[in-house]
Amino acid sequence: MNIHVGLNVTNLSNSVKFYSKLFEAEPVKVKENYAKFLIPHLSLNFTLNVRPTVEGNHINHFGIQVERPEEILKHKERLIEQGNDTRDEINTVCCYAKQDKFWVNDPDGHEWEFFFTWEDTEQEKDSNQCCI
Repeated sequence: MNIHVGLNVTNLSNSVKFYSKLFEAEPVKVKENYAKFLIPHLSLNFTLNVRPTVEGNHINHFGIQVERPEEILKHKERLIEQGNDTRDEINTVCCYAKQDKFWVNDPDGHEWEFFFTWEDTEQEKDSNQCCI
């Protein structure tokens, strides 16, 4: 089974470049107004759909949960080397869990979170951080 996410974007070329780096994979299909990525290691069918405008963050955020804490730094360094800005939240409580994470935005402002969950908590979030 794969999860499918279809995302509206304004510039297909910029978005394909960003997501090729984010997913470490090239799209399997590219048309004038569409691109499709099949990401086996994420069980993800991800498509980009060109629209004249994309305003605001209609989606709260997307996330990739890693299996080991050291993967956070690996992915962060990789994305910074490729020219992306990131924002850290280390040792934070968010969504009823203690987590280490960082955030990166795509060209249209959609936010992606890479995170590792240390443990569940009864607290929803830290008062000064978390989940934007």
